Amino acid sequence: MQQLEEKIRQIKTKIEEAKDLRRRAELKLENLEKQERDILMELEQLGVKPEQLTEEISRLEQEVQDGLEEVEQLLPKELLADGNH
Repeated sequence: MQQLEEKIRQIKTKIEEAKDLRRRAELKLENLEKQERDILMELEQLGVKPEQLTEEISRLEQEVQDGLEEVEQLLPKELLADGNH
């Protein structure tokens, strides 16, 4: 009988642990869903659709690269000669 009671106690403990894990997972899911909504709202404010995000990132990277090249062309050649300054 004692063995049976111990087994029941262990099962109850496991059930409580599982319930706790589920609660934490649900909270994490809620947080992730909120982050997703926030990101989508920010993208909308920027005028970028989620399906265009990769293209927009590439466009911005190219814009930065072009800007750096333009700055390098405007700097005196002496400053670029040693590579670090």
